[in-house]
Amino acid sequence: MSSWCAPRLRSPIHAKVSIPGSKSQTARALYLAAIDRQPCVIEGVLRSRDTDLFAQALRTLGAQIEMLGDSCARVTPISSDSPSSERVIDCGLAGTVMRFLPPLAALSSTPTRFDGDEQAYVRPLAPLLDVLEGLGASLIYHGEKGHLPFTISGPLTPPSSPIIVDASASSQFFSAMLLIAPLIGGAIIRSNAPLISLPHIEMTLEMMQEVGLSWMRLGDREWKVDAGAPTASEIAIEADLSNAGPFLCAGILSAGSVTIPNWPLASTQPGAQWPSLFAEIGIETSLETNEMGSSELTVRGGGPGSFPGIERDMSAMGEMVPTLAALLLFASSPSTLTGIAHLRGHETDRLDAIAQSVSALGGSIEQLPDGLRITPTALHGAHLRSFADHRMATFAAIVGLVVDGVSVDDISCTSKTLPGFESMWARMCAESDDNV
Repeated sequence: MSSWCAPRLRSPIHAKVSIPGSKSQTARALYLAAIDRQPCVIEGVLRSRDTDLFAQALRTLGAQIEMLGDSCARVTPISSDSPSSERVIDCGLAGTVMRFLPPLAALSSTPTRFDGDEQAYVRPLAPLLDVLEGLGASLIYHGEKGHLPFTISGPLTPPSSPIIVDASASSQFFSAMLLIAPLIGGAIIRSNAPLISLPHIEMTLEMMQEVGLSWMRLGDREWKVDAGAPTASEIAIEADLSNAGPFLCAGILSAGSVTIPNWPLASTQPGAQWPSLFAEIGIETSLETNEMGSSELTVRGGGPGSFPGIERDMSAMGEMVPTLAALLLFASSPSTLTGIAHLRGHETDRLDAIAQSVSALGGSIEQLPDGLRITPTALHGAHLRSFADHRMATFAAIVGLVVDGVSVDDISCTSKTLPGFESMWARMCAESDDNV
């Protein structure tokens, strides 16, 4: 781990930045292909630490996954033959591995041990694991109850009543049960709390439908999922729109423009909301079709102080908060972001991490019970912590575009979702007017 000095810009950027595939869609596509009735080819696969761990975990559970290039994978479904010896899955810090895959592992009576990075031991899992115990899974905890590491074994029994999930801490608990429902004879999945990050749940449902799985919405927090298995031979993955955020912010803060190719016309990704968020603070975006027939999003900005602050419930878009917070440090008025108490259970306590970082920069920020209040003020350079969190590393990169002397202790943690971020950032910064 070595310190990284964020590039400082003094002239506008005019760049086009291609973003690799969506981490969230890659995980769901790999899962659905692994339970398919036939081999499936996935186009647009993201290769990152999280997705590599997810693919390796599926191999441990019996799937065959062959990379056919940098972003294409052929998946042969999990066989029905269960190994007799205990299986071990490394979750790293990936929420998708530690939450999506225990239900799948619990279809078998073979014990499966889930472990991960030490930092992952504090991430909440009890709402999911309690549900699985209620469906017949056996759990042995090797540390604190409701957390990694643990060993799980099945089989799961088909539910005789609706499955109640507390999804107030993470939408991944709800998605995990939606994904397993077709394999346990179908089920009604209901949340007993308001759903956060609803776009991620909608993404799960949409991708299930695209591969031939049937479901019906029964209410605001309730879906009925039918029994069945996917029947897809191909799945296509969009660019990761949340990962596009730092680059879009660079265009705004440099008083220049940044274009993201292959921006979908419609998407369930939370990052699809960047254009509407920018519009709320008067920042211009345009979505146009290029000569190849694909759509491109371009943002144009006026630099620091050219846009006002915002008051916004971010409960549906929590993963975008560190990036948005970095941008709002340079607004012309204060901002309040709410509905994001669940960010305290992400890769790190993101609300506290943002507050610590802003304070280190000399900024003004207040932690609220469920959010942040940011008051723009003059900032100075600082050596920031990444907290081993990819979003906090890119937070530092964004601030460093405007503030002299910003560095971060570990830029390599961006490999969790965007390998090559450092070189992508450098190439974009090279497209400033000073270098053209």
